[in-house]
Amino acid sequence: MRAPLKNVIHVFWLTLSILMVGCFNLTPDYQSPDLNTAVPPTYEQTPVELTLPLIEDQWWQAFNDPKLSRLVDEALQNNWDLKQAAARVLEVRALYIQTRADLFPNIDIDALAERRRFGGGNIERAPTLNNYELSAPATFEIDLWSKLTSQTRAAWLDLLTEEENRRTIAQSVVAETISLYLQTEFFERRLQIAYQTVDTFERSLEFVNIRYRRGLTSELDVRQARRVLAEAQGLIPEIKQDLGTTQQQLAILIGRYPTTDPPRQQPDDYYKQLPPVPPGMPSELLLRRPDIRAAENRLKALNERVGAAIADRFPAITILGNYGWRNDEFNNLFDHISNIWNLTGTVTQPIFDAGRLKARQRAAEARFQQGVADYANTVLAAFSEVEGALLTRKRQLERRQWVNDFLSEARATQRVAQNRYIRGLVDYLDVLDAQRTRFQAEDDLVQVDLTLLTNRVSLYRALGGNWADPGKVPVRDDGIFFKF
Repeated sequence: MRAPLKNVIHVFWLTLSILMVGCFNLTPDYQSPDLNTAVPPTYEQTPVELTLPLIEDQWWQAFNDPKLSRLVDEALQNNWDLKQAAARVLEVRALYIQTRADLFPNIDIDALAERRRFGGGNIERAPTLNNYELSAPATFEIDLWSKLTSQTRAAWLDLLTEEENRRTIAQSVVAETISLYLQTEFFERRLQIAYQTVDTFERSLEFVNIRYRRGLTSELDVRQARRVLAEAQGLIPEIKQDLGTTQQQLAILIGRYPTTDPPRQQPDDYYKQLPPVPPGMPSELLLRRPDIRAAENRLKALNERVGAAIADRFPAITILGNYGWRNDEFNNLFDHISNIWNLTGTVTQPIFDAGRLKARQRAAEARFQQGVADYANTVLAAFSEVEGALLTRKRQLERRQWVNDFLSEARATQRVAQNRYIRGLVDYLDVLDAQRTRFQAEDDLVQVDLTLLTNRVSLYRALGGNWADPGKVPVRDDGIFFKF
């Protein structure tokens, strides 16, 4: 290597080493925000019988439904919201690499080939001059006040935030998939109850018609029997519509064309009381929920940008360098006498900007305070979701017991009313009222069961965990993706 080039490189790296060792970090020290709220050691609504740790596996397999498990896998692979979130991660990753590039020198290649003639008075005698030049200009901003480092850390935290957002979307997609699947089963059970109701009212109408033809009852009983039958029949299309709409929503969620399927036959003993979910400790929630991790990463990024705004008010030191060759003959371009180089250092200090840089710093500090509020709201909302889901489970289990008792009494009342009507002791309206009450109780029980099953989904979603990991975003290894 020739001496001039060695001198340029030595001066450049010596200056760089001295200044890099002496860099100052002006970013405020980050501390996790104080929520001014005492976090209890256990959730208030935690079932007293629970002592097990939180289970974070694929909990939906407790339903023992292979079709449900397949739908969840398909949703994680084909859901378009998840694909959009993955593309967003790639975008923010590229922005991070773009920001990080400012920490390194910017080197270009300039090439020039020029031919000129100076006219003067006699064009024919005017000399023709050639000029050939090849050089490599470079610029480098010394990060003396860690402005570029803070911006790069903020970009890295933006990337971590986007990845946590993707995990949050994955959890939402899985939870919505399971909830819609449970709703399809709910409408299928309601449809079975509706068909049973119609069948019962058809047999009742036939029975009343026989008694009417024998003169044992009035036309009013026949009219009432027809009325309740028509009412029950009119409910079936409505339930089928709800079932079809839910199936279409589920198909779109897993990336399919919105189609409908014929209703399936649901077993009578479909409800299996699942064991309660151990919620763990409230303090663990801050680490498990991706939306909370995302909120804190956003807050850390805002803190880094405060440091960058402060550093922006201090002098900026830039090194400019150029190395190359210049000659009027192309064949002699790389001779040692053609060598050119220069090294320049510049310092820029803002003197008067009408308060622009100070206002930029104040704006960054205000955005950080907004981030503190956003983080606090996210944490409190997470606690509320867990406590709400635990409370719902407790009260709905109580309600289910009452609805079960009511259903048992409704069935017994229907039998008594039918027997008394046959013996002529009550009006037929009492029989119809008992039948309608019985089938309404069965419908209410199915609704309570759906609430309990979807509550399990809500509780796991509120607790976070690794049960809905969408996997890694596929990217090419370009060799410049570094963690901070």
